[in-house]
Order: sequence, then structure tokens, then C-alpha cells
Amino acid sequence: MDGRSENGQMPPLGALLRDLAEGSSSLIRQEMRLARLELTEMLGAMATGGTLIISGSVFALLGGLSLLIGIILLGADQWLRDRYWLAALIVLVVAGALALFFMSRGMALLSPKQLAPDETVATLKEDTAWLKQRLTSGATSS
Repeated sequence: MDGRSENGQMPPLGALLRDLAEGSSSLIRQEMRLARLELTEMLGAMATGGTLIISGSVFALLGGLSLLIGIILLGADQWLRDRYWLAALIVLVVAGALALFFMSRGMALLSPKQLAPDETVATLKEDTAWLKQRLTSGATSS
């Protein structure tokens, strides 16, 4: 398609600029739609990451308190010769490791790399190249 009309003549510059303006506005609307979709995906990832962080924190602070106390009492009574402080320290380390695991998974979902709108940036670069190509080809064909 070389921009010629049906009768083989080049369309007037005004028509070319109008077409370019209409195409550009349509392109911008589509980019806005894509950005909105990516933002929705990012918010979903943020909600999931926040939920995982909260889950890890709740487990670290409150989850299974009665089970943890039971393990402390059992360990101190059966294996540690009434050293309850040592049993409590061992359980604290295990619970802390679990909490760290859940929190690190949640933080990974909230990292800036996960939240960047990669598709929008890529298509904006393509659109810029396309517009430059259209502008330069229109300027050289006149």
C-alpha cells in the first residue's frame, strides 16, 4: 500500500494528516485500555502478595499457639530433661523459618519487577517507531 487513491493520485496532505491523527487517537485509546488491563493484573498480584504476607505474619504471631506450646512441653519433658527454655528456642527457630518463607514469597510478588507494565512499554515503543515511520514516509513522498 503506497498511499495512492483509487485514481492513482496521491491523496492531499490534509487527508494524510487527518488519517494520521485519527489513527493516533485510536492507538492512544487502545494503549489506555491495555494499561488499564495491566493495572488490574498488578492490583490482583498485589492483593495476593499482601494476603501471603498477612498469612505468614499471622502464622508467626498467632497460628498454632497451642500446638507450639504442646511441642515445647513435650520436647522439654521427653528429650531435653526439663530444659523448657531450650525447647521454646527450638520451636521459635522453626516458626521463624516458616514465617520468613511466607513473607519472602509475598514480598517477591510485590517486587517492582513484577509490577512493571512490560507489555504497555513494549507496545508504546512499537507505536512510536510506527508513528516516526509514518511521519517520515509521508514527508518524503510529498
